[in-house]
Amino acid sequence: MTASSPSLSPTSSPGASASAVTLSLVGADATRQVAAAIARRVRSGDVVLLVGDLGAGKTTFAQGFATGLGVTEPVTSPTFTLVREYALCEPPGEHGPGPALVTLFHADLYRLDTLGDVEDLGIAERVEDGGVAVVEWGDLGSPVLGPGVLTVRLEPGAGPDGRVVVLEDPAGCWHDRWEGLVASLERWAPVVGAAPAEGLPAGEAGR
Repeated sequence: MTASSPSLSPTSSPGASASAVTLSLVGADATRQVAAAIARRVRSGDVVLLVGDLGAGKTTFAQGFATGLGVTEPVTSPTFTLVREYALCEPPGEHGPGPALVTLFHADLYRLDTLGDVEDLGIAERVEDGGVAVVEWGDLGSPVLGPGVLTVRLEPGAGPDGRVVVLEDPAGCWHDRWEGLVASLERWAPVVGAAPAEGLPAGEAGR
């Protein structure tokens, strides 16, 4: 870390018009199932950023994501270890061109203070050859996590078990997978549109 390293803060992309899908879910199992469906379409080099307040379901999503990639061991939040690695053995689904997926990296940026701290984790480099990453509090370090990210926002929904999940492809890196992704989420009645251009909604700015 250096004294000149910028502090972590949620980012926005003024003027951006990203693809977005909104889902209304009920219960933790639905969150895990959606995460698994997304995991079956990731490719080597992908980074999935999880955004949401404490208790929003980020770790629950990461657990489902890992299951979708064939991970059978317990998945817990890496709040203190910062990054956990899980070896993948013949993950299910179609993962497109490029190297076969061999490693899932599960990171948590909550305890980090600067973008330099995030860079030191080397997440963008770790996923270059057969890796994929899911990053809790990922919005706090998105400027140094590479352009090919999929953002997953988890927000409270209707009722005590309700949850709204918004998927955003800010750089269009999922354009050739987008229709297939939406189709795989059909059971949750996805609402397709454009992502907000002003970044995070009010209330997401704090940790």
